[in-house]
Amino acid sequence: MLSQGIFYKRNSTLRIHGLTFPLNAILNAAALCMTLVVNGLANSLPLNGQTTGEISARFPVLFTPAPFTFSIWGLIYLLLLTFAVYQLFPAQHTALFLDRIGYWFALSCVLNCAWLVLWHYEQFALTFIVMLGLLGSLVVMYQRLNIGRRRVTLPEKWMVNVPFSVYLGWISVATLANFAVVLSALNIDSLGLPPIVFTLILLLIATGLAMSMMLRRNEIAYPLVIVWALIGIAARHQQALPVLAVPAALLACIMMMTLIFVRLETNPELLNGIKTP
Repeated sequence: MLSQGIFYKRNSTLRIHGLTFPLNAILNAAALCMTLVVNGLANSLPLNGQTTGEISARFPVLFTPAPFTFSIWGLIYLLLLTFAVYQLFPAQHTALFLDRIGYWFALSCVLNCAWLVLWHYEQFALTFIVMLGLLGSLVVMYQRLNIGRRRVTLPEKWMVNVPFSVYLGWISVATLANFAVVLSALNIDSLGLPPIVFTLILLLIATGLAMSMMLRRNEIAYPLVIVWALIGIAARHQQALPVLAVPAALLACIMMMTLIFVRLETNPELLNGIKTP
């Protein structure tokens, strides 16, 4: 297993001011701090004289949601900070989740920073390769944590599972958008398909991923992130391209109704609580 192989040695520890911490817990916290600094500098300097959003706005990618949608990054980093702090508490040093995460989170942070640098210096083909690596590292953690299938304590659910579900959900959307940008940068927009048709396909892929998470893992956080992205896409195109806005809004509504149905089906006590006067 990777957690007991070259990529992670469980007994690796580090002493800081007389306190002993798992090495990967320290690396997780340090890597997240590095990511926050790089993200801040990328847009405050900005890197290569342009912000992340300014570069994105240059490409006519219809799948890119409205600017307000990207505020989710604030939530993502807040959730990841709660994870980084939680895993440093002594009670969590022998927790199974820390063993299963190994060094994958630290790797995802390095890839996040690498993507930003490559994006700002317009190495778009490389950004997609790095994005796939970031997505892959999150998928590995998600699978190893067995999110949605393994019973965990309430603190672990909110401080480990939810942060990674939300992060994976947004990176899933970002990967599709990055793919569309790369095609545009290479002058093969939409793989030769009409842009609206291509975007509708991407919407269906995102919805399919969310539905799969709901039905196979009884997930809530991941599909809600996809719903948020669809709302952003619908908001962006509501006036100029209702042919995209309407399907995006409908898919968001369908997912919300499915999510409610699945929750009531798997947690009948919720329905009983509604019926009780």
